[in-house]
Amino acid sequence: MPSISIRGRKMPESPIRKLAPFADMAKLKGHKVYHLNIGQPDIKSPKIAIEAIKKINLDIIEYGPSAGYENYRRKLAQFYTKQDVRVGFEDIMITTGGSEALLFALGSIMDPQDEVIIPEPFYANYSAFSAESSATVVPVISNIESGFTLPTIEEFEKAITPKTKAILICNPNNPTGYLYSESEINQLGELVKKHDLFLIADEVYREFIYDERDKHYSVMNLKGIEQNVIMIDSVSKRYSMCGARIGCMVTKNKEVIAAAMKFAQARLCPPTIEQIACEAAIDTPQSYFDEVISEYKERRDTLITELNKIEGVVVTTPKAAFYCIAQLPVDNTDDFAQWLLESYDLNGETVMVAPAGGFYSTPNVGLNQVRIAYVLKKEDLISAVQILKSAIITYNSK
Repeated sequence: MPSISIRGRKMPESPIRKLAPFADMAKLKGHKVYHLNIGQPDIKSPKIAIEAIKKINLDIIEYGPSAGYENYRRKLAQFYTKQDVRVGFEDIMITTGGSEALLFALGSIMDPQDEVIIPEPFYANYSAFSAESSATVVPVISNIESGFTLPTIEEFEKAITPKTKAILICNPNNPTGYLYSESEINQLGELVKKHDLFLIADEVYREFIYDERDKHYSVMNLKGIEQNVIMIDSVSKRYSMCGARIGCMVTKNKEVIAAAMKFAQARLCPPTIEQIACEAAIDTPQSYFDEVISEYKERRDTLITELNKIEGVVVTTPKAAFYCIAQLPVDNTDDFAQWLLESYDLNGETVMVAPAGGFYSTPNVGLNQVRIAYVLKKEDLISAVQILKSAIITYNSK
């Protein structure tokens, strides 16, 4: 039998989805599963986007431009300008989700064996995207004790080699919920300027910030390195439209845009219907976001309060996004998470979490941690943590 590719063998499994078959089996047993493992909001999408879909009256759903419809890109540029991110429509490429935007960005700038430095823990698919681009991930570790602040510039300097091509960050951060300060972003800007590197920033959670004193600072606002910066964005979380699969890559570097266009042309075009919905979603009233942020802040506070009631759990309060990393009093959360679904229930209910080892590329780090997404209503979060507390006691006594 012919063998699959080396790249195919090296592609990591998703720590977020690899336990899905066990969750399915738990549901077949009649168990209710609280999904804390995946960032799928239960918040309704904006009515204005849903209505735009209902009003579509097309005789043919035809191919669109590879870069996305110009009217959508123009409106998106205006949206960013209102957020003090000044870009033109020609700096924006519409993609099939933020994932494709990252793939296009890495594919456009990385050669085989080039290195990309990423603070860890990081969104697990960054490893997959890097593997698809034949790039090597070089981690710099942040830790739970410091609240997952940006590693020191000295740590980044140590990681830079002649093969280093880029630094990739997620701000606000998935999976930690950390929000990088303006000072931290400026430090990174100075570093990439010094070493002439690309700085890629995944900013898809920019709206989800919970304290008024905290502000999101975009890498697109860095001065003097406009040609080094690439921003990734998506509608998935902003409008609770994960299934729309519309994102974008934003950069003032024309060579990067031209290279990415070759990838974009190969997949022909981003989805037509979804672009119509996303263009309409830009007009979502501020009241929608005010309600969403208020709801998530309450969920965050509820989750952290309940987790802190469990003896041995270590968790910091996330500043943004809707995730946290929790350190549990168990030896191996891969085994624990599978056991939760296969062998444990409390009154017919159990919990699905994402083992955090998959969010690190350094071996044997994060093995006693999980990522929790607080995308469920407060009552469900309380129930889920109560199950988790009982499960930890049972698991450690077996």
